[in-house]
Amino acid sequence: MPENSAERRSDQPPSNAAAAFLSRDFRRYQLARLLVIIGAEAQSLAVAWQVYQITHKAIDLGYTGLALFLPGLLFILPSGHVADRFDRRSVILLCYGLQIFCTATLFLFALHGMRSVLPIYIVLFLIGTGRSFSGPASSALLPHLVPKEHFVNAVTWGATVFQIANISGPALGGVLFTLPLAHWALAHGLVAHLAGAPIVFLFTLVTLCCFLVLVGSLSVRPGRMEHRATSMAVILAGFHYVRRTQILLGSISLDLFAVLLGGAVSLMPIFAQEILHAGPRGLGLLRAAPALGAMLVSISLTFRPIRRRAGARMFTCVGIFGAATVVFGLSKSLPLSMAALFVVGASDMVSVVIRSSMLQLGTPPEMRGRVSAVNALFLGASNELGEFESGLTAQWWGAVRAVVIGGIGSMMVTGLWATLFPALRRTDRLTADALLEAEREEATKEVRQL
Repeated sequence: MPENSAERRSDQPPSNAAAAFLSRDFRRYQLARLLVIIGAEAQSLAVAWQVYQITHKAIDLGYTGLALFLPGLLFILPSGHVADRFDRRSVILLCYGLQIFCTATLFLFALHGMRSVLPIYIVLFLIGTGRSFSGPASSALLPHLVPKEHFVNAVTWGATVFQIANISGPALGGVLFTLPLAHWALAHGLVAHLAGAPIVFLFTLVTLCCFLVLVGSLSVRPGRMEHRATSMAVILAGFHYVRRTQILLGSISLDLFAVLLGGAVSLMPIFAQEILHAGPRGLGLLRAAPALGAMLVSISLTFRPIRRRAGARMFTCVGIFGAATVVFGLSKSLPLSMAALFVVGASDMVSVVIRSSMLQLGTPPEMRGRVSAVNALFLGASNELGEFESGLTAQWWGAVRAVVIGGIGSMMVTGLWATLFPALRRTDRLTADALLEAEREEATKEVRQL
């Protein structure tokens, strides 16, 4: 199949810090992502606060992450295959149609004062199902939106957009959650208990509808990338490719274990209410702090991209991530906690840009969906399963000990992975040619050792 027109070379030099935005489809897609992630982050805050207010148990916050993660584990094989077998844009639209149904259901639950968490978990499982299919399709769609020479710039700007939304979403969710709407609602003949979670879910519905309109207007039509007949070998190709490519395996698994151990997002309602005494708005500030750090770093990377020593920089920043997590766990001050989370987000962003660039540049176009599905499983394990792990360990040891021990674990994993994956540590430039050459050198060494 011929490459999309966006993949032809541009007259604009790659050094342009905003080169990716020369593509119309890239601009529209990033605007759509900005809106929908803001809505999703606001919704996530509302769900976490709602669940904790119903049960007041850390483990129940962990179950919210588990409900989102399980679909990614169950559907990893079909989701990657679907992303390579069907038009990736159509897959994304269908999945976000399911998200609209789920958010509308959460709105009705909140409006009627649902006092059981089980129906909420069921809806979260459906949301996770949509994400498990849309994630690989979205990741594999990005290379079709920009010329090849602008891809790293597109990844960096995509990460910037994501972090802007991560800042805005939780903060906006906290503000919407605490708006005094009861008197306004009564004056306008509306339901008085619209305040709180229901208004947040309504806002998320609006962002989802805008997302569908913008993505539906994209001109890109990647079509079917995998033309071989469906077989177990074809479906498992993504696993085999990652397993034999040490740079990809090392970078993805490093993120898995570092974030799995060091993640503290799911415990933020506990820190906000019981340790920092900051309430929902304080929770919004805590959720926004790492996104602010990540956003500033990602903007910096658009002007000063990572040109050399990518692997070494990645390991350094993951170690900093673990150390900052320890500081957050020990903090009793809201400003210090926000500063620690700022560093968490800033250090994590460097590894995100490096890992995402390695993932797409080091993978053939016809396999990007399946390889992205493997990556999505690892990301889901590190984020959603990490939330369950945090909730479980907080139930055993308390929130502070859980976060501190997890941060120490992240630093230990960083040192271990630097030893186990020397090819990743030695990775220099983030270009397709450099990554392929590094893979060939690693394969040659393995053959010689045999």
